[in-house]
Amino acid sequence: MVQPRSLFRLNNIAAIGLTAGLIGASLIVEPTHPHNKAFASPSLIEFRWDNSTNYKKLYYRQSANKRRERSTYYLVLGKKDRRSAILKLKITIPEYFDANISSKKLRLCRVSLGGMLSRTKCIEKIPAIFEVAKDQSFIEVFPNKPIPSNEDAYAVVMKIFNPDQAGMFQLNALAQSPGDVPISIYLGSWNLDID
Repeated sequence: MVQPRSLFRLNNIAAIGLTAGLIGASLIVEPTHPHNKAFASPSLIEFRWDNSTNYKKLYYRQSANKRRERSTYYLVLGKKDRRSAILKLKITIPEYFDANISSKKLRLCRVSLGGMLSRTKCIEKIPAIFEVAKDQSFIEVFPNKPIPSNEDAYAVVMKIFNPDQAGMFQLNALAQSPGDVPISIYLGSWNLDID
């Protein structure tokens, strides 16, 4: 039979052991990386510092999101994104998006939008001229015929190697419609995520 005094000591030892285990477990530090990464899925959540009413999110698809991987981007303009025909499309690129963009690796397509069971793919190639700025700050797209404001979705398809730097990159779309006054109108933004 265990005496009450030894039972008290066993309870104290158990309590001290449990406390030490909890303190030790709380001190285990997860290894830190040189760069803090923000993990997000572009289809589920999007975080913006300044979420103004002037911002409009555009749909995109990228085949790979790791740094320095070969990736195909579909920068999509759906039917709701185009209120009128597009004579010229300008895509602004942030200066820290350090990928090498070549006009030879760009094309304009009418696309079929993917979903849970299918991928976004090019249905019809639209003839267009592409001009990339020397400092890679923008891409200008001049289709041979204006992109109509119909039910179809259109995309600029870009095949590049992802940037060396991880992060979120906002590419903006500006469109010029046919008419007397050549004014570029903001269509929306694609927020690309590189891990």
